Amino acid sequence: MCGETIRGIPKLIRVEGAELQVCSRCGKFGTEVQQPRRTDVQRPATGRAAPGARAPAVTAPAQRKRDMFDYMEGEIVEDYADRVRRSRMEKGLSQKDLALQLMVRELLIKKIEKGELIPEEEVRKKLEKVLGIKLVDMVADDAEKKTQAKITQTLGDLTIIRKARK
Repeated sequence: MCGETIRGIPKLIRVEGAELQVCSRCGKFGTEVQQPRRTDVQRPATGRAAPGARAPAVTAPAQRKRDMFDYMEGEIVEDYADRVRRSRMEKGLSQKDLALQLMVRELLIKKIEKGELIPEEEVRKKLEKVLGIKLVDMVADDAEKKTQAKITQTLGDLTIIRKARK
């Protein structure tokens, strides 16, 4: 993610559903995914570990931590920064006043308004309540989209119907 060459063992993380191998510094930007176990350690037929090899530890599968995108109810709108800025200015609030009302840092409001930071769920809900705006679009399932779509006839459909009548 940062563009530097990965030194040492890369971390496998999940960011917005995509799995990436990143350096240890960039690992904090996503949720770490459990890597497959190594199977290259040979054990003799006696059932004991080979000299110098460690016996694999038996552990319960770790639950993956959830990142902020797992908690979101829908997708955040693309123009969230403009909506927040416009609504704040319409209400006559400065960035500092809004930060005090939300009980967050002023720097957080500045970054959200510049589009540098996507607000977390808790901050997003506070912004929506205080400013009276919506920052999330609900994503309809594919099944819902299919049932909502209207079926209209095209010119090609009409020519097929006329040919069938003759």
